This record gives sequence, structure tokens and C-alpha cells, in this order.
Amino acid sequence: MCVKTFADQGGLDSALKACKVVAGSPGQCTFSMVVDKSHANLGGTLHGGFSAHLVDSITTIALMTNEGGMPGVSVDMNMTYIKAAKIGEEILIEAKTLKKGRTLAFLECEIRNKESNALLVKGSHTKFIGS
Repeated sequence: MCVKTFADQGGLDSALKACKVVAGSPGQCTFSMVVDKSHANLGGTLHGGFSAHLVDSITTIALMTNEGGMPGVSVDMNMTYIKAAKIGEEILIEAKTLKKGRTLAFLECEIRNKESNALLVKGSHTKFIGS
């Protein structure tokens, strides 16, 4: 439901319509997506900026599965790009909450090729969740 709500808001989040829920539990979630031309750069591979958007959005969803369910505000995000995903390849986006404190939440995300399980992108995300 959360992804649908984000996607229905329009703008960049409408790209999340391509994501399908694979699994979820408190503090973590996994989505799948087939890389489409609209997600790609001129080289025909998953755009780095779109990868960052996935890390931002999917880690936020993982955070919202915790008790309290608030999305917070991004403080820091780090991306490591390891390998490219080509148009037509299916990817898995796995996010989890490492720690949810009183004012900050620490999250991480891995984007992998579904078929080979090769790690494509590793991201970390820190969010302010204080009152």
C-alpha cells in the first residue's frame, strides 16, 4: 500500500509503479523491478540517479515498517556503484533498518541482479526521525 501511495502522488515517485513487493517484515522489505528504458542512461543501463532514488524510497519504506511508521527526512545518503544492470534485466531491491534511535535512523540497501544475484549497488541512508 505504501508504494502505491508514493507512486500515486506523481512526480519522480510515480516511477515506483514499476516495483513489485517480494517480501516484507518489520524493519525490512524487498522489491523487484524490470529495468525499463525510462530507468536507463544513454548507455542502456540503470541510471545512477534512478538507483539513488530506489535506495532513498525503498529504505524509507523499510523504515516505515517499524513501529511508529514515520518516513523521516534524509540527512545523508551514500551510494557505491559496483556493476550495471541492462534494460530488460530484473533487479531486486532489498532494504533494512540497521538502527532506529530516538532522533536518527540508519538504513541500508542492496540492489542485485535477480538472476545472477550479483551485487549492483550498495547504499546507506541516514534519516532524521526526531520530534
